[in-house]
Amino acid sequence: MDYKSIIIKIRRIVRSINLESKKIQKDYGVSIPQILCLEYMKNSPNYQATQKNIRDHLKLNSSTVTGIISRLEKRGMLARLPKSGDKRITTLTLTSIGYELLENTPDLLQQLLSVKLKKVPEDDLIKISESLDVLVNMLEIEDLDASPLLTAEEVINEEANSNFSSEETGL
Repeated sequence: MDYKSIIIKIRRIVRSINLESKKIQKDYGVSIPQILCLEYMKNSPNYQATQKNIRDHLKLNSSTVTGIISRLEKRGMLARLPKSGDKRITTLTLTSIGYELLENTPDLLQQLLSVKLKKVPEDDLIKISESLDVLVNMLEIEDLDASPLLTAEEVINEEANSNFSSEETGL
C-alpha cells in the first residue's frame, strides 16, 4: 500500500473537521469545544459542573477551559453560582440560552462517529485504536491536549494566558 493514500485519508478527516468547525462557528457563533462544554453541562446532574469537571471531561488545559467558560458566560449560555459555605468554589450551570442553542445545533461529526463506532466489532475497534496509536507515536503528539478542535481565537487566548503564572490568573 502506498503511504500517500494514508496521508490523503488523514487530510480528508482533518479537512472535514475544519469545515464542520467553520460552519458551526458561522451558523451558531460558537466553537466545537464550546458546544462540547455545553453538552457536558446538559448531561450533568442539575445541569451543573465545576470548571475542573469540564476540564477533565474535555481533556483540555485550565487556560483553554477558562476561555471557553468566559465566552459562554458572556453570551449568557452558562452562569456561575458560588457554592454556599465555600466561596472559593464556583459551580457553573447551563442557562436556558445555552440549552436552546444545543437544541438547535446539529450533531457533531464526533457524535455521529461515536454512534457508528458502537456498531463496530470489538476486534476491529482494537485494530483501529492500535493503528491510531502508531500514528500518534509517529507524530510524537502523545502529550498534546485532546482538544476537539481549537479555533484561532482560542489558540491566541491560550497563548496569552500561558504567559501568566497561576497565581497571577487566580487559577
